[in-house]
Amino acid sequence: MPSQLSLVPPTAARRPVAPALVVVAHGSRDPRALSTVRALLDQVRAQRPGLPVHLGHIELNAPLLPDTLAALGDREAVLVPLLLSRGYHVKRDIPEMAAAARARTRVAAPLGPHPLLVDALQSRLTEAGWGRTPRSTSAVVLAAAGSRDPDAKRDTARTAHLLAARLGVPVLPAYASAATPTVPSAVRTLLARGRRHIALASYFTAPGRFATESTQSAPWIAASPLGTHPAMAQLLLHRYDEALATSPAARELASA
Repeated sequence: MPSQLSLVPPTAARRPVAPALVVVAHGSRDPRALSTVRALLDQVRAQRPGLPVHLGHIELNAPLLPDTLAALGDREAVLVPLLLSRGYHVKRDIPEMAAAARARTRVAAPLGPHPLLVDALQSRLTEAGWGRTPRSTSAVVLAAAGSRDPDAKRDTARTAHLLAARLGVPVLPAYASAATPTVPSAVRTLLARGRRHIALASYFTAPGRFATESTQSAPWIAASPLGTHPAMAQLLLHRYDEALATSPAARELASA
């Protein structure tokens, strides 16, 4: 019996449970969006076995974020927005929902801008046929949802700059709503500059109305949304780890 008891580590030596990862999606009436997000979370779980991973929506889909947080009780959680830039949802909606919950929460940065998003955008463009025309006649419109928040527009412009540097061609950001230029306007601008082969990079996390409408304005090829590209799961975990690194409690956890 003594030898068997010695195999059981004392309670104080057991490693604490990691804070839960709550992926915060916007929500969509398009059923493809929800199935895409669920598949993406499965990738996250596969990359980090044992990490509690949950989903919460800002609107339109269940589970809503307040319900997800309520189910966590007073546990620790890191909320990672499945959003590509700063804006009202990141600055107001998510923090307010987090503050109203019993759970001990931290809100991570949105996914963009980040080089992993550029990896995914380039991969989606290549899947659509990018790279078959001369750079001198090629260009890209980076189609995004749009926001009235100037920080959101700056974040999207930064991603466009990173993608242009990667591809070696002009990349113009454009928006499906709430901001300018529109996708058709950006296409016209590039055509006026002599760019005959204009591809559309779909800067959306999942299929939906804005992604579909943007694709319809593409004069040449249109890439698929970022969706379940492996870089998206990597980036969600990176933002989770990044948020934890700023937490004193998490630093204690990492050194335990």
